[in-house]
Amino acid sequence: MATYAIGDLQGCFTPFMALLRQIDFNPGRDTLWLTGDLVNRGPESLQVLRWVFDKQDCVQTVLGNHDLHLLAVAEGYGKVHSDDTIQPILDAAESKVLLDWLRCQPLMIYEQGYAMVHAGLLPEWSIKKALRLAEEVEDELSGKHHRQFLGKLYGNKPVRWQDDLKGMDRLRLIVNAMTRMRFINQDGELDLSYKGELDRAPPHLLPWFEAATRRSVDTPIICGHWSALGLHLEDDVLAIDSGCLWGGSLTAVRLEDRAVFSLPCQAYREISR
Repeated sequence: MATYAIGDLQGCFTPFMALLRQIDFNPGRDTLWLTGDLVNRGPESLQVLRWVFDKQDCVQTVLGNHDLHLLAVAEGYGKVHSDDTIQPILDAAESKVLLDWLRCQPLMIYEQGYAMVHAGLLPEWSIKKALRLAEEVEDELSGKHHRQFLGKLYGNKPVRWQDDLKGMDRLRLIVNAMTRMRFINQDGELDLSYKGELDRAPPHLLPWFEAATRRSVDTPIICGHWSALGLHLEDDVLAIDSGCLWGGSLTAVRLEDRAVFSLPCQAYREISR
């Protein structure tokens, strides 16, 4: 029995299936942890969502920003971009079943000594606190007022955590940190302006996981979201979005021994253009 964490799929179903063959994944024996962004931009978003839904007994996923974008668009909110590939999901006969299942997935999980979140955690949050905050969002998404929540979700503010934040300001910052964050500034504020490579970042920014005051440092955190960072493995951070969508690779890490398995995706990128 093994647990494999796999980076952002974003509708790249064909490489996903190839990677599962490479690691000899057995649904009756093994477990998958997926870092979110199951859908969008890749050409096979519906196939990915169908497969994960069908295998939910042996798969755990957290919500990513593209998953939330899909849910918002399905409720009539958010702008559909020209490179979005979510329409087949919205048109599918089982669309409501898939979307109802997706919006009830967690924002963060903690098991086997690992935490998993799509993007990251703010420095002020311990693992215990972050799980409680994630639950606040999960309660909104799975509750009867989820449409109103999704309608107010978009926005980049506030940028700094305060325990007395309330309402949508509080919930939006939790979501933005856990699903969109890459960098914080020197004041510990969330900065969403730069999305590129680490060595080209403006000097006033630092990656969220390098914050000196980070309270989650004692727990290894599995995350995705940052394809420009690439595979980045440290004792306390396993950033595993290695850019399959963009012609990079799709990566799996076996959590029991941190063995890394990688599938090149360049040919897939060329085919899917």
